[in-house]
Amino acid sequence: MSAAHPGGRPIRTAVVGLGWAARSIWLPRLRLHPAFTVNAAVDPDPASRESVAVDHPGTPVLAAVHDVDPAQVDLAIVAVPNHLHCEIASGLLRKGVPVFLEKPVCLTSAEAEQLAEAERVGGARLLAGSAARHRADIGMLLASVGELGHVRHLELSWVRARGVPDAGGWFTQRQLSGGGALVDLGWHLFDIAAPLLGSAEFTQVTGAVSGDFIAQDTARVSWRAEEAQGNGRAAAGPVDVEDTARAFLVTEGGISLSLHASWASHEELDITRIRVDGSAGSATLRCTFGFSPNRLPRPELTLTRDGGTHPVPLPEEPVGTEYDRQLDELPALLRDPAGPGRAIEEVRRTIGAIERVYSSARAVQEK
Repeated sequence: MSAAHPGGRPIRTAVVGLGWAARSIWLPRLRLHPAFTVNAAVDPDPASRESVAVDHPGTPVLAAVHDVDPAQVDLAIVAVPNHLHCEIASGLLRKGVPVFLEKPVCLTSAEAEQLAEAERVGGARLLAGSAARHRADIGMLLASVGELGHVRHLELSWVRARGVPDAGGWFTQRQLSGGGALVDLGWHLFDIAAPLLGSAEFTQVTGAVSGDFIAQDTARVSWRAEEAQGNGRAAAGPVDVEDTARAFLVTEGGISLSLHASWASHEELDITRIRVDGSAGSATLRCTFGFSPNRLPRPELTLTRDGGTHPVPLPEEPVGTEYDRQLDELPALLRDPAGPGRAIEEVRRTIGAIERVYSSARAVQEK
């Protein structure tokens, strides 16, 4: 691989927030990737800093994000709880530090504008993290769309059999998370739709939310040890978010989109289903996003045209490969002269749609 940084050296990276995502996804991959070097790991929690120091000896650990030196960092990967995304990312951007921000990038349209202003003032680039678009099966699905004629409808669903994260912690407190399954899983689904919708805005949005499973212990996430056992950091609080969201949206160009995001359900397996209906055919992908072990054994992509359905061969890849691909692409994104402002445009539409789904759901509940 060629040098990642214009100066001929690896990209000096700070990982901000040392929870499950940082320790299980980002730090191990960054340590192995030749285009990156970890210059700092940041978290106010002493136990988290100690854990990283043990697992990744030699990595400088800091207690506060304001201790990150812009002269020593080319990129910050921000993986903090949702309610801190805008504050921390904006602070870094204003200091001139490019930011790769985990989804959800922001919790309100007002926060999206704060990020846009910080990017402009600091002259640093905001990159939005959302792994699903980097999966090989999603790539094959998107590549097949050219055979389908004019896109008429998208069906997007990510339904877990069980997978409520951190019940009683920040994930299930609206003030800290911004919402439940719609914010957590739905953001990935909207990200899949983005290449198919282009710059089209949603003119019609309606939605409903429910919470039939969220209080059940049997519905809790099983693959994140810190949440299954309690991470000792987040005090138990109110559970006031949804475990399921359903929505129907229509763009100004007449493309309709149905969305179904669930942390828990009556299903046996965790299944993601993406279907694209066009004027000349349809494509359907069944797979399982994320790291859940309760998954389909392999993804399945089919094309249907003229009354016949046939499978499309898909490459096999280990769970989590999509995160490796994100890192592979980051150096080019950081150098792309057309990059500034690009992420925030998609962010504005996504958070705007999520806000309108919640508004529609509240209007029904308040009657």
